[in-house]
Amino acid sequence: MSGITGIVLAGGQGSRMGGVDKGLVAFRGRPLVAHVIERLRPQVDAILVNANRNPEGYAAFSHPVISDEIEGFAGPLAGFERGLAHAQTELVATVPCDSPFLPSDLVARLRAALEAQSADIAIARTSGQPHPVFCLMRRTVQGSLRQFLATGERKIDRWTATLAMVEVPFDDEAAFANINTAGELAALERPAT
Repeated sequence: MSGITGIVLAGGQGSRMGGVDKGLVAFRGRPLVAHVIERLRPQVDAILVNANRNPEGYAAFSHPVISDEIEGFAGPLAGFERGLAHAQTELVATVPCDSPFLPSDLVARLRAALEAQSADIAIARTSGQPHPVFCLMRRTVQGSLRQFLATGERKIDRWTATLAMVEVPFDDEAAFANINTAGELAALERPAT
């Protein structure tokens, strides 16, 4: 996979989990973000971690840590924008820090669709449900994203609707499961038997 930077989105407030920094919550003996990095690393050339709290905790994973430019936990698009600004590659993939089962072929499949359709952004989809934080985009979209954020907008789908977008179907919905609550964490803690 030449020329792809992976951005792990760990900049949220974790409000549905009591305000904890979700990426650093233990899951099966390791921080959630460790599972995500392990699955993403073979798919990309470089990784950046977008985090707005505990930069030293994330720096322990030996990848650069970048924070949002916009104050106040502005959401995933703020992380997208910082990733696009810091990436040294033409393509940038994003994944959330709380999805430890993300597909091992995620980036390859997104890239194939992006290139086949000459799209600006490729987004994973399962059963008609898009997962816009699992995406691959061209670094050239940074300007449009900065303009969009400057208007005060924060909704991913409103921004992606302005781009040449392709949705890429995946069959395994469980691969996109994200852990939002302590209950979900406990339910997934034990591997299925």
